[in-house]
Amino acid sequence: MLGLTLPDLLSRLITLVLALTIHELAHAVVATRLGDPTASLMGRLSLNPLRHLDPLGSLMLVAVGFGWAKPVPVNPNNLRPGPRAGMGIVSAAGPTANLLLAALAALPFALGLVGPEFFPRTRLLPTPAFFLTQFVIINIILAVFNLLPLAPLDGEKVVGSLLRGSAARTFDQLQRYGPLILIVLVFALPLVGIDPISWIIRGVGQVLFSWLVSWGS
Repeated sequence: MLGLTLPDLLSRLITLVLALTIHELAHAVVATRLGDPTASLMGRLSLNPLRHLDPLGSLMLVAVGFGWAKPVPVNPNNLRPGPRAGMGIVSAAGPTANLLLAALAALPFALGLVGPEFFPRTRLLPTPAFFLTQFVIINIILAVFNLLPLAPLDGEKVVGSLLRGSAARTFDQLQRYGPLILIVLVFALPLVGIDPISWIIRGVGQVLFSWLVSWGS
C-alpha cells in the first residue's frame, strides 16, 4: 500500500486502531461526565474499535496519513459548563488522550531502555523499538492535526471556547468555510508545492517527540 513495508503497515494499523479508539472514547467519557448522556446512549462508551472506527477514514489514515473516525455525538445544551465551554473541554479530550498515549509509549526511550528506531530492521514484523517509535509519532500527528483551529477538527471548538465577543463571532463565521479551507490546505496546496499543514505538524511534532523521548531534558 503506497510502498509501505509490512512492519510499517502493521505498526500503523495497530497504532491507529488504538489511537482512534481512545481518542473517540475520551470525547465520549468527558461528554458523559459533563452531563450529556448522548454518547452513552449511542454505545460510544466502549473500547470496542468497531464502535468508533470509520472504514474509509481508517483506510485513508493508513494509506496517506489523513483520515477520520466516527464523530462522537454530543448535545452541547446538556453540558454543565454551557454549550461553548463544554464543547471546548469535550473537544480537547481527544487530542489530550493521544498526547498521553504518546507519552506512555515514549517512556522506554525516556528511561534509556531502548532508542527510537525510525526504519524497520526486518521485512516481516516490527521490532518493539520501531513499533513504539511509530506509536509515538502517529499519536503526536493525530493530536497536532486535530488541534488545528478549523472545522470539523477538535481545535475549532477548543479555540472557539476561549474567544468572546466580536472575536468569537468572527471566528464562528469563518468556520462556515472551515471544511473547504481544510481541503485546500491538505489536498490542493501540496499539488503546487505548498504544504502548510505538514510544516506545522512536522515542526511541532519534532519538538514534542524530542521532548517526550528525553522527558523534557
